[in-house]
Amino acid sequence: MDYSVTAKKILKAVGGEKNIQSVTHCMTRLRLILKDESIVNDEEVKKIRGVMGVMKKAGQYQIIIGNDVAACYKEFVKLGSFQEKAGESGGSNEKNQNVIMRILDIISGCMSSLIPAIIGAGMIKVLVVILGFFMDSSSQTLQLLTVMGDCAFYFLPILLAYSAGKKFNTNPMLVAAVAGVLLHPDFISLFADGSVKFLGIPVINTSYSSTVIPILLTAWAMSYIEKFVDKITPSVTKNFLKPFLILLISAPVAFIILGPLGGVIGNGLATIVYAIQTKAGFLALMIMSAAMPFIVMTGMHWAFVPISITALATPAGDTVLLPAMLASNLAQGAACVAVAMKSKNSDLKQVASASGFSALLAGITEPAMYGVTLRLKKPMWAACIASGIVGIFIGFVQLAAYAFATPALVALPQFIGGDSNMNVIYACIAGVASMLLSFVLTWVIGFDDPVNEEEDEEEIEETNLFIENEESKEAEEVFNRVSGVEVKSPLTGAAVPLNIVNDATFSEEILGKGGAVIPTEGKVYAPFDGEVSTIFDTKHAIGMVSETGVEVLIHVGLDTVQLGGRHFTAHVENGQKVKQGDLMLEFDIEAIKSEGYDIITPVIITNTDNYVDITARRGRQIQAGDALIKAVK
Repeated sequence: MDYSVTAKKILKAVGGEKNIQSVTHCMTRLRLILKDESIVNDEEVKKIRGVMGVMKKAGQYQIIIGNDVAACYKEFVKLGSFQEKAGESGGSNEKNQNVIMRILDIISGCMSSLIPAIIGAGMIKVLVVILGFFMDSSSQTLQLLTVMGDCAFYFLPILLAYSAGKKFNTNPMLVAAVAGVLLHPDFISLFADGSVKFLGIPVINTSYSSTVIPILLTAWAMSYIEKFVDKITPSVTKNFLKPFLILLISAPVAFIILGPLGGVIGNGLATIVYAIQTKAGFLALMIMSAAMPFIVMTGMHWAFVPISITALATPAGDTVLLPAMLASNLAQGAACVAVAMKSKNSDLKQVASASGFSALLAGITEPAMYGVTLRLKKPMWAACIASGIVGIFIGFVQLAAYAFATPALVALPQFIGGDSNMNVIYACIAGVASMLLSFVLTWVIGFDDPVNEEEDEEEIEETNLFIENEESKEAEEVFNRVSGVEVKSPLTGAAVPLNIVNDATFSEEILGKGGAVIPTEGKVYAPFDGEVSTIFDTKHAIGMVSETGVEVLIHVGLDTVQLGGRHFTAHVENGQKVKQGDLMLEFDIEAIKSEGYDIITPVIITNTDNYVDITARRGRQIQAGDALIKAVK
């Protein structure tokens, strides 16, 4: 996949650099904040090769790319001067949401950028669990690995401070400094000697490691504190007095008021959720597991992360989010595997296989959902039914996770823990059941298998025949009605539309508009009176300029530059004047095909911008010298 092309198409589709306020990315999505979303045609964005789907949420225009989003982002940022404002909302959508949805969006937006660190540390904790069976607990290697796995969770408030500061438009480094106060060893040790007071005000002893709500509240408060301090400090003193006053005010507010309050809120939410789970665990887990794909689509699964992390810090572990994701992730992956095995479409097989293994092994389900199950619909329902059924089992046995990692086959050790080994056995049973049910349901329910475009093109290429239908008749009538400068066909063969060419450079009209011919004779004739402007050393392509100013590129085959001139014989040279119908090039069709190259030949008008419209013939046999393209001034 050439993401430089994808990035260019996306930039154009969203209104260009002038319509973009900022850009960032998460694990699977390119996240844009646009000045005006209304000018963007979602369907056009979805058609771009490499784009799996589009999501509009909390002022962000999210383009789902999949596992290769970092590569797409790298190419995208080369195209302009874009700011990176993680989590910031630039639209009006957030203002129109109710309070609960705004709070969930804030938590989700702040948490999403932390996920790589949390998942990385979580997988190290899983590794520690596995190595614990083979290494002594006194091993320094194991102890250091434990530190590596714990660090992201212990210092989570500091990591979260940065993204929360950006979200609330306050200085993220100052927020991180306040988070550091709450985790400072001396701050913690003060409580060992008894009660602690600041200016006579009692400070409540609360553990802030691995917490989320306290620092979110602090960042929110600091956004107002910073504005207040900015107003009261003279300009000449802002460099030193402003950060001094912000820290001096914010830190006490954090450890006296907001920190303890956040701790109470966080523990309260966890208590409520797990009380519901205890009373009706099978029902809660059935709904959560079945609905998880749609929760993931909105990004709201990250809003549950604070509750999950709070639960992981207790002996009981997480019995809601991670177990539900285990059932859902494996169901999505198995559905994709079923699609890959049953489909006869080579493109779908490739996408489904890659997406399925991504979900099964890494727990990354967005490529599976947007590329396969949601696209085909029936496999999505099969996966949801399967994970919902398994969710009932998970609720009954009260399956718990003891380490934060995206649930998948390689992360099953995250379920090792508790009073016995039954928990991890239940996890294995749930995983196998979810995969088997989803696979069987997908296979039995079936899906509408898309037509294999490559096979269709190959059939056209082999037979060089078209079935005349209403569409081809209408296209011919439109072509005949157009009055413009004619470009004759340089080859004999089948005239086909440019969009079936299996090369984005031509099919997406990056070089210009035109048509294509699947040749039945290995000869290229001059399409008009003019001059050969360029003939490549490899002889696979010829550039021409007509006497009327039409610039044309004739590119014989796809990627045939790799042949280095083999199987081509040129009869013209650079700068040579030609008449329409003069033989310019010969090539051996069978020899080129035997080396694995597609012989479809694009004929492109490279100065497309000079014309109001360009129409090409398609869906019919054509002889060299017949009109192929008409360019309207």
